[in-house]
Amino acid sequence: MTIPVLSPCVGICTIDEHGLCRGCFRNLQEIGAWLSYTPAQREHLMETVLPAREAGG
Repeated sequence: MTIPVLSPCVGICTIDEHGLCRGCFRNLQEIGAWLSYTPAQREHLMETVLPAREAGG
């Protein structure tokens, strides 16, 4: 059985002037390395880092 990889991607894949995706708020390094991150790393980014970026923090 294949377990799907959790992703914040919402299909709006445009990088802004700060180097962040306008849809998911990941930077290019995070997008490129996403599949190599552990589930704990992905969870931390999705629950802590990305919401802070979206809020402007």
